[in-house]
Amino acid sequence: MTDYHQKLLDHFLNPRNVGDIPNPDGFGKAFNPVNQYETDIYLQVREGRISDIKFKSFGCVVTIAAASALTTQLKGKTLEEIFSNKQPLNLLFIIIQNELEVVPPENWHCPPAAAQAFLLACHDYYKKIHDEHHVMKIEALLKEVQSYFEKRLKEQNAQ
Repeated sequence: MTDYHQKLLDHFLNPRNVGDIPNPDGFGKAFNPVNQYETDIYLQVREGRISDIKFKSFGCVVTIAAASALTTQLKGKTLEEIFSNKQPLNLLFIIIQNELEVVPPENWHCPPAAAQAFLLACHDYYKKIHDEHHVMKIEALLKEVQSYFEKRLKEQNAQ
C-alpha cells in the first residue's frame, strides 16, 4: 500500500467543493484511460472570475485529492490568470502539486484528469460565450493531456 502525504490524505478524506452547480456556466467530464476513473467539474464564472467550482469524481485517493486541491486553489481566480500563463497546463499541475505537497510518482497519472475536467469546463464556458480564441487554445491543451494519457498507456502496456 502506498504511504500518502498528510495533505493529500486530508484532501481525500475531507474533499472540498464536492457536488455540482445547477445550470453551470461550464461543465467538463474527464475520463482517465489509464485508471478508468471519471472526474466532473462544474464552473460558475462572474465577470471573468471563478465564483464557484465543484467536482464529482469516481476515483482513487489521488484522483479525488487532486480534484479537491485544484478546485480549492482555483476558486476566486480569474480565467485570465490561468490562460494568460505561458504554460497553463503546467500551471494546473503545479497548483495540484503545491496543494498536495507530495504525489507519489506512480500516481502521477491521476492529477491530469482533474486538469482535463477543468479545461473541458472552461472549453464549455468559452463556447457558450463565443470566445473562439480561448476555445482553440483550450483544444490545444486538451490534446496535450490526451498525449500524456496515451504515453502513460503505452508505458503501462509495455510492463
